[in-house]
Amino acid sequence: MSAPTPPARSGAASAIGWVLTIGLNVVAPILTYNTLTENHGWSEFSALLAGSVWPVLDSAIMVAWRRKLDEFAVVTLVFLVITALVSLIGAHTARALLIKDSGVTGLFGLLCLVTLLAPRPLMFYFGRKFATDGTPASTAWWNGMWQYEGFRSTMRTMTLVWGVAYVVEALVRIALAYALPTKTMVTLSPLMIYGVLGALGVWTAWFGKHRAAEGARRQAEAEAEAAAAAAA
Repeated sequence: MSAPTPPARSGAASAIGWVLTIGLNVVAPILTYNTLTENHGWSEFSALLAGSVWPVLDSAIMVAWRRKLDEFAVVTLVFLVITALVSLIGAHTARALLIKDSGVTGLFGLLCLVTLLAPRPLMFYFGRKFATDGTPASTAWWNGMWQYEGFRSTMRTMTLVWGVAYVVEALVRIALAYALPTKTMVTLSPLMIYGVLGALGVWTAWFGKHRAAEGARRQAEAEAEAAAAAAA
């Protein structure tokens, strides 16, 4: 059975979804944290907790708009809460904060690996967030792809790679936090975070296209063999 083609994406719905996702899950929490800690003297814990309101708002909007809970916003909220809780543990020196920051990305990696034991891995939900426009038709198409073994294998492989990459990244940053001066790590740490994210993003796009092309090739070969058998 051939895989169904994805429905045409709604440009407006896709654009609105992206603006809400990036604005409320990424930009707003960062601006809130920086503004409250630098200009208003809030503690890191309080500022992070305040920033977690934005993903909650995103989830509420998605529920009202699309009648479903958005898993991406839920994961973002969980990690904002984890970050806030981690910030309370142990010392509050610059080096300790760098180590705690590494711990959060390491926890994300572990979460990816743990979801490999779940019915569907984490990258399935992240993929649905970014590969569809959130409309019922595109969501149903993405959910329906799970019936294909190649698709399931692709999602699990992506989740495994992201999980291992972020666990290794966290361990390396923790080691460097002890080995290098704090001033150096303040610059190096975000470069590592976004460098790994960028590399994973590029690899994920390539791997997804590679698997899709491989699946199309196998399907064409199977159809050709079936046609040849029917002609014989």
